[in-house]
Amino acid sequence: MKVQDSYPVVVTNKLAECRDFYTRQLGFQVVFEASWFVYMASGGDHPFGIAFMTSNHPSQPPGPEAFNGKGMFLTLQVTDAAVEFEQLKKAGVSIAYSLKDEPWGQRRFGILDPAGMWVDVVQQIEPVPGFWDQYTSQ
Repeated sequence: MKVQDSYPVVVTNKLAECRDFYTRQLGFQVVFEASWFVYMASGGDHPFGIAFMTSNHPSQPPGPEAFNGKGMFLTLQVTDAAVEFEQLKKAGVSIAYSLKDEPWGQRRFGILDPAGMWVDVVQQIEPVPGFWDQYTSQ
């Protein structure tokens, strides 16, 4: 298989809310939009995509029901999580998990998008010395 692109599609009936959240708060740009589907890409040198689709369109693959907020999360790796945290907080975005330095080597915080998906905003930092030893020892 030679994959040309890859992006998650979240089935939800909150297309406009998700579009607005990702464009206004997270800097994504709308690439394609229809009444039943919206595809967005992040800015930068290597854009990443995400799409949202209504639950009643015939092109939906068999099986996936509308997203219920469980079993999936989106990670957005950033250069400076503290700066992003303050900007989103100032913009009035509800913070689900406050900014914290995790022992495994991430500075992170969490927010929920309008579809109920956890968005994990992370910055890679140095882990606590020895943290990974218990997971990498044979």
